[in-house]
Amino acid sequence: MIGILLAASLLAHQNASSGFKYRWVYTMTNMYRAEEADRLVGIIQRASKVGYNGLVFADTKLQSLSEMPDFYIKNFKKVQTAAQENHISLIPAVMSVGYSNSFLAHDPNLIEGMPVVDAPFTVRNRLANLVPTEGQHFKNGNFEGANGDKVNGLSYQDGPGQSSFYDSTTFHNSGHSIRMENPGAVKEVGGNCRVVQQVSTTPFRQYHVSAWLKTQDFDQASNVRIIALDSKGQSLCFQDLSVKPTQDWSNVHITFNSQKAESVSVYIGVWGGNKGKMWVADTQFEETGLLNVIRRSGCPVVVKGTDGTVYKEGEDFEQIVDPHFGNIPWPGEYEIYHASLPIKIIPGSRIREGQHLLVSFYTATVTGGDQANACVSEPEWDKLAIEEVHRVNQLFQPSGFFLSHDEMRVAGWCATCQTRHLTPGQVLASNIARCGQIIKQEHPGAEMFVWSDMFDPYHNAHNNYYLVNGDLKGSWLGLPPETVIVNWNSGDAKNSLPFFDEKGFGQILAGFYDGPVESIKGWLNDAKSLKHLKGVMYTTWVGDYSKLEKFAQVAWGTGRK
Repeated sequence: MIGILLAASLLAHQNASSGFKYRWVYTMTNMYRAEEADRLVGIIQRASKVGYNGLVFADTKLQSLSEMPDFYIKNFKKVQTAAQENHISLIPAVMSVGYSNSFLAHDPNLIEGMPVVDAPFTVRNRLANLVPTEGQHFKNGNFEGANGDKVNGLSYQDGPGQSSFYDSTTFHNSGHSIRMENPGAVKEVGGNCRVVQQVSTTPFRQYHVSAWLKTQDFDQASNVRIIALDSKGQSLCFQDLSVKPTQDWSNVHITFNSQKAESVSVYIGVWGGNKGKMWVADTQFEETGLLNVIRRSGCPVVVKGTDGTVYKEGEDFEQIVDPHFGNIPWPGEYEIYHASLPIKIIPGSRIREGQHLLVSFYTATVTGGDQANACVSEPEWDKLAIEEVHRVNQLFQPSGFFLSHDEMRVAGWCATCQTRHLTPGQVLASNIARCGQIIKQEHPGAEMFVWSDMFDPYHNAHNNYYLVNGDLKGSWLGLPPETVIVNWNSGDAKNSLPFFDEKGFGQILAGFYDGPVESIKGWLNDAKSLKHLKGVMYTTWVGDYSKLEKFAQVAWGTGRK
């Protein structure tokens, strides 16, 4: 009887699991560490027992396999052997578009940037430096003086006397600060507590904003931001400050390109704050010179006189090279702010002492904490992608490749993109089609999977997406027909899922996302009428695999409850 029950249980397990072709686990890993290999082996063993059959292997070092030491390959082989023994397919993540930092480690100048046009420089002692435009600065950036708790000179202040207070007892340098305290207690502002300055700007220039912050038990520190809005309310920057709930005075920075704006509203503070205290002091607003200047043919530097004379690098001025560009703290990472470079005038130059110059260039633009996007229009990107896929294919011999096109937040600005006369959507369509060609040439018959968001008009494939210069509409037109979409748009599943299904694309639902395991039920219900639903993926961004079995139980009926 026990044998019959066990057989029946096994049959039920197999039948339930066979409903989806792909039952996957998403992992972000680092085979540089032996303990990470052991961790993945454990995940594979657990996953196999409850019906998973694939593991997405996302390791940024796959983009630099030629540089990996023998122990890296040894650690990988350990994972590969465990996967084979447990009938788990390893699906490597390749060709990162959006989060391109490891790709950019090969050439930091491949980053997409934004144009600075005709910034005014003046030559003094054979060095040309930026001449700031008069009036482009904060009024009372040190918060000196107040009417009660309403600080002088601000354009706006949330909750003066309720959640924001003039403070002359806790300060950094100037003897004054604004204290933001328990903002969640003020219903009228919804937890927002910010100070605002409106400042004039010149279109297509780069600006730097800084502030000194101190926190004490500030429980929504991750929501602290500095942002600059144009006259239409569009944000011109999307950078994290990495503020901790409790920290001593720390200097934080953002930079932004003014685009077409002739003035901006700079907000400093917290959105959706709750409890605790934060002090803001000694703020600064300034235009920057040669900061994070990109050097590639698609991002030219032009130095000219006010009479239109164009001067030559290497003849009139020294080559512009920023030693901090794209390598702090390691290659492929970009400092938000550091001191700008001067232009060094060569002896015998046509440029004279005291001369006024107009300098145009492109600056590397990052979002989030350090997210950098490579320019997919550059031929060098294509070369690196071919090399990456070749080396990954040699190591894995996989059944398929997972394309890491995801949240491409800066695109379409450089001369390389502009001379193609394509929309960002058309550029991305061309790129995904080319990625398909690269994979087919390297591994005929290999499957291809891709994140949904940059090809989903109900998610990110639309106009006015972050700092993309134009409309991403139509990006999906470049998807090879055999592509399987890994859909993570659960917030608009009722529109997103049919959009891809009607075009014949198979889909995998990227579930969990470090939330309630049971939420996959609603998504599966939304997907029940799809003709091409192919699978489900346990997706975690914080490395939480504690619910691996429970997710399997909910998603396809196996595993421990």
